[in-house]
Amino acid sequence: QVQLVESGGGLVQAGGSLRLSCAPSGTIFSLVASGWYRQAPGKQRELVAIIVSGGITNYADFVKGRFTISRDNAKNTVYLQMNSLKPEDTGVYYCQVQTVSAQYWGQGTQVTVSS
Repeated sequence: QVQLVESGGGLVQAGGSLRLSCAPSGTIFSLVASGWYRQAPGKQRELVAIIVSGGITNYADFVKGRFTISRDNAKNTVYLQMNSLKPEDTGVYYCQVQTVSAQYWGQGTQVTVSS
C-alpha cells in the first residue's frame, strides 16, 4: 500500500512563506492528478490547488497569486509553495494523489499563520 509522506508545515508569521512537499513511499502508476487540500478547525476540507499529469494547474480563488503547485516527475514529488501567508490560511494541509484506479491521501501537515 503506497503512503504519501508530507513535510514542510510549521508556524510562520503573516506575510511569510512555507513550502510543502509530498512524496510517495512507493511507485505510483497511471497518475491522473495531484492536489493539496486543507482543513481549518470546524470547517470542511477544501481544495487548495491541483496539477494534472499534463502539467495544467488550477487554484482555489483564495490562494490565486499566492500559492504555486508543482511536480517533480523524476522524484515523484509534488510541492506547494505558499507565499504571502495569511492567518486564514491556518489549517491542516493534505496531499492527495489520484490514479486511474486509486486515490491516496497523506496524513496531513499543520500550517499555522500568526497575525
